[in-house]
Amino acid sequence: MYKLNLNTQDFLALHWQKTPLVIKNAFTDFIDPISADELAGLACEEEISSRVIITKNDGWDIIQGPIEDYDQFGDDNWQLLVQAVNHWFPDSVDLVEAFRFIPDWRFDDLMVSFATPGGGVGPHIDNYDVFLLQGEGTRRWKVGARGDYSPRGGDTHTALIDDFEPIIDVVLEKGDMLYIPPGYPHRGETITTALSYSIGYRAPSQQELMSGLADHLLDTNTGSQRFISENEPKMPASLSIAHQTGILALLQDLLAQPQHYQQMLGQLLSQNRFELDLCEPEQEYSAADLASALSEGARLVRIGGLKVISLEGDTQSRLFINGEEFELNIDQDELAHIANQMCLDNDKMLAFTDSVELKKFLLTMLNVGYYYLA
Repeated sequence: MYKLNLNTQDFLALHWQKTPLVIKNAFTDFIDPISADELAGLACEEEISSRVIITKNDGWDIIQGPIEDYDQFGDDNWQLLVQAVNHWFPDSVDLVEAFRFIPDWRFDDLMVSFATPGGGVGPHIDNYDVFLLQGEGTRRWKVGARGDYSPRGGDTHTALIDDFEPIIDVVLEKGDMLYIPPGYPHRGETITTALSYSIGYRAPSQQELMSGLADHLLDTNTGSQRFISENEPKMPASLSIAHQTGILALLQDLLAQPQHYQQMLGQLLSQNRFELDLCEPEQEYSAADLASALSEGARLVRIGGLKVISLEGDTQSRLFINGEEFELNIDQDELAHIANQMCLDNDKMLAFTDSVELKKFLLTMLNVGYYYLA
């Protein structure tokens, strides 16, 4: 169990999405949830996103995974990055739990890096919030002020920028952590061979929201209302201000209707960017199988990285799970319990199976591989 040494309310009020913060001894007696060899093993897998970054005198080379041979990289000036480790390595899930004072819908993934001395990523700017937690070894981090920075080499398709003047220059040791909000330039350099953990949070962009709304309207065959005008401009080629605002008001009208934006947000924000390690059973569970497992003390555990989202003030009784909508006409307290708990204990499960609808839902979760019996 990982306990974060941080006053979370003060952090949310003073620093979250505002200013960077160095948190020394964020975790007392921190124990790495994964070893370098185990991380390297994950990077061998085709379905897991990984890469090696090699530091050179004139820049950085990126080698995309899967990675099987590390001898080619030598003893220094490179690092391995593996995305969504919490999806594939159950022992890392407890670390993510320590950060659930930030809403689940924002959470992106747990990225883990193994870096040799001199390994690192150049100065860059991210568009998401990140906690950088140090495991074994030491790394030096520099953070600059928000501002206008030139993309490295004029390449606007990369997050890399020209160098910056640091406002933070710190060496992180085991258990130390650095928080960086969006828009702050930063760079890391490994001093001694290190394991590091990046806990990232992102919010949808305007592009993603508009795309999500368009998908929702197409899927539900709604949003077919067209603009009707009360008067026409005198010039035939003119698109009047009244017409411009009237056309855009059609969008505003859609976004004011919960039946449109709630479903769109629930589906969009419960999706993952990275593949999940689904635990689909070899044979589908039956109601009798579930009852037998529960009689032996089984619990129902959510797979790593699965997002279960409920909407405050929802017009319907439902949960959004991995981009899907599940209607559940049950007590709101029960709905909230399922959404908030990573593990449904045996007593709760036994109570849930008294309900035909809940039993059907639990069996669905097991048979699609979103939960497993433990």
